[in-house]
Amino acid sequence: MEITYHGGDDCPLYAVSLGSGPPLVLLHGGGPDHHSLIPLAERLADRHTVILPDVRGYGRSICTDPVRHTWTQYSDDVAALLDHLGFQRAAVGGTGLGATITQRTCLEHPGRIRAAILISVEDIEDDEAKQAEIAFMDAFADRVRTDGIEAAWAPILPDLAPVIGALVRDAIPRSDPASIAAAATIGHDRPFRSVDELAAITAPTLVFPGMDERHPAALAENAARVLPNGHLAPVSLSSTLRTAEDLAETFAPAILRFLAEHHAY
Repeated sequence: MEITYHGGDDCPLYAVSLGSGPPLVLLHGGGPDHHSLIPLAERLADRHTVILPDVRGYGRSICTDPVRHTWTQYSDDVAALLDHLGFQRAAVGGTGLGATITQRTCLEHPGRIRAAILISVEDIEDDEAKQAEIAFMDAFADRVRTDGIEAAWAPILPDLAPVIGALVRDAIPRSDPASIAAAATIGHDRPFRSVDELAAITAPTLVFPGMDERHPAALAENAARVLPNGHLAPVSLSSTLRTAEDLAETFAPAILRFLAEHHAY
């Protein structure tokens, strides 16, 4: 089912849903769109209504205004989606960027989150690393504007996990360059200053480690310890995962088990 709704700032947004049962929102990473999570959703859809948004700026959720790309806006978009669908609460999860949005939604809308799933958690930078991140994202946006999305990603993809690279490449033809460039402004907004801030997230949370510099495994392991109800997943991102189907086959069993054990419905 296709879903069109609006963020709190009236920005038109897009999502799809499949399956039936308790709601589960899954948010893609920065670069791909909702298509990257369809195989995973298909493996969860016999027990859950799985909702896959195009995060603001990506896919069909076009937003070309850089000012409208903030972590608070992204978390408010999740709440707006739940309101549109008539769900007071849902399990929420995501990969990379989507994992950060999930964490922020847990903090800003705690009453809406039954359980959280964090796949390939993004790094939490110190002050020096944050300045480097801002420069990195600004340079990416400049390349998008001058050379296009594919050229902008070219120097970045070799350093990412193979599956992330594959998902990014797949989404490029469905992406709006001006919207992608605007979304890079999120680099200027700091989601967390310390992993200790995650101690305020009380929802049961399943954490899957990433495998590259931007998604360090050690950070995910630390987050699972800091979270009051954190659980480190038995599997993680690895170089053996190459496609969205690989990701789904590897992660779906642990997600289903986690949601069942924690009555996330």
